[in-house]
Amino acid sequence: MPWGLKCGEAFGTLKKLLTSAPVLAQPDITKPFDVYCDASGSGLGCVLRQESRVIAYASRQLRKHEKWKHYLLGNTCHIYTDHKSLKYIFAQPELNMRQCRWLELIKDYDLEVHYHPGKANVVADALSRKAHCNFIEAHPTVRVLCCEIGDIETPKVELYNLVFEPTIKDQIIAAQKQDKGMAHIRDEINDKKKACFKLDEEGVLWFKNRLVVPKDMELRKKILDEAHTTMFTMHPGSNKMYHDLKQKFWWTRMKREIAKYVSGCDVCQRVKADHLKPAGMLQPLAVPA
Repeated sequence: MPWGLKCGEAFGTLKKLLTSAPVLAQPDITKPFDVYCDASGSGLGCVLRQESRVIAYASRQLRKHEKWKHYLLGNTCHIYTDHKSLKYIFAQPELNMRQCRWLELIKDYDLEVHYHPGKANVVADALSRKAHCNFIEAHPTVRVLCCEIGDIETPKVELYNLVFEPTIKDQIIAAQKQDKGMAHIRDEINDKKKACFKLDEEGVLWFKNRLVVPKDMELRKKILDEAHTTMFTMHPGSNKMYHDLKQKFWWTRMKREIAKYVSGCDVCQRVKADHLKPAGMLQPLAVPA
């Protein structure tokens, strides 16, 4: 059959259907399911698959339509996670209270746990992370619309009350230039007395690969608020919060200030339960003979 106009149109239609077909597939309850899951401090991400075809996605806090009990209960499923220790939870001779609660939760399911490295678990890992993409760059239609709006000629208006807040990094860099202690560290760097500190091309002070935060209590409180009270952080404990912040920032007595901040959080004190065993009543000590 010679290639003609109708063949080209049919090929274009076929290509469009293949590229625009729904990603999600219908589940088959007679076949086993695969669950790829990952979690981070800002949420969780899961992919429900069957024979390498996606059935459903879940990201962040689970809602009613993201709970998969009706899919998995009564069917064989394979759990792929980057927590290698979970692979051996069924074979452990002794379990702590937390592991007993996990087994109590999953004992109703017919499942097998498989270790899947975090680097290979790309879909679930991406769903569990905080989004950092530029909305305008991710949506070409919005970018074109913004360009068209920018070309519109409008009367000039002076906005007296419009205030633009700089980013946390810009505020830290500006505070470094005004802090006298930072100037002292810069002098010692030039004299090669501070091996752990360094200056980049823009004159920004770093401790190894962490941005140095000057002694500005208002700025530090803003960093702590961002790492503790936002919708993506969900009030972590002092150790978790310190582990997250120390990857990007550094200042003296950082861990102590974080512990003091968390202990003074009203929400954490009222909502979080104490998991430590009560100390009990005082007991008399034996008198040595």
